[in-house]
Amino acid sequence: MDDRQLLRYSRHILLKDIDIEGQERILSGHVLVIGAGGLGSPVATYLAGAGVGQLTICDGDDVDMTNLQRQTLHREARIGMNKAESSRIEVATLNPDCHVNAVPARVGPEELPELVRQADVVVEASDNFSTRHAVNRVCFALGKPLVSGAAIRFAGQISVYDPRQESSPCYACLFPEDSPVYEDRCASLGVFAPLTGTIGSMQAAEVLHLLVRGQSALTGRLLLYDALAAEWQEMDLPRRPDCPVCSERNSGMTGI
Repeated sequence: MDDRQLLRYSRHILLKDIDIEGQERILSGHVLVIGAGGLGSPVATYLAGAGVGQLTICDGDDVDMTNLQRQTLHREARIGMNKAESSRIEVATLNPDCHVNAVPARVGPEELPELVRQADVVVEASDNFSTRHAVNRVCFALGKPLVSGAAIRFAGQISVYDPRQESSPCYACLFPEDSPVYEDRCASLGVFAPLTGTIGSMQAAEVLHLLVRGQSALTGRLLLYDALAAEWQEMDLPRRPDCPVCSERNSGMTGI
């Protein structure tokens, strides 16, 4: 780190659990963020501010006026611009240490393996189950930790799935791929703006723990937040021995 970086990240460096060595790990880290909306906005903002060296941000949607209530990466002047490109512009104003690779597309099973392979940590911040399951499968096949979050109306959740830990469940242990799931969308049900900031900020925190310490205390746990009642609940998430995704964690790219 140069003198400017020592000053910029001094409040991290003062923390004994981060220190100079931890900050250097953050600076050399590469994080893949799937989704640049309500959750992806605080994730990218805090990771860029913290000094993560490289962010790959994927999103196939364009900025819309209705996004601006909660998607803080975007501006009214960029309505109609792809969200990944809008994110790249905004992050550049936050921290020159952070390089953004913008992927202006909804990525699927064909594109995901190479994107995940290049990253140290993956953040799932999309709004649909097909993408979540695709990201989960690739992360477990390639042994990459996954920080997953969701937010709708006044309800949010966050967990970490880490295939490097034998006891870790995966997203499919919680929501099996073959189970019928109603797809809740913000466009029809609404979402409380600060809720996305709360969950997204926590996702960013777990990413930094994974980069600095190599592990997250949220692995195997699910936190549920009710922003209307201001209440948190916690659930243990055991791994399903018969899960078709994480039971094959040692069998290469099966299922992708």
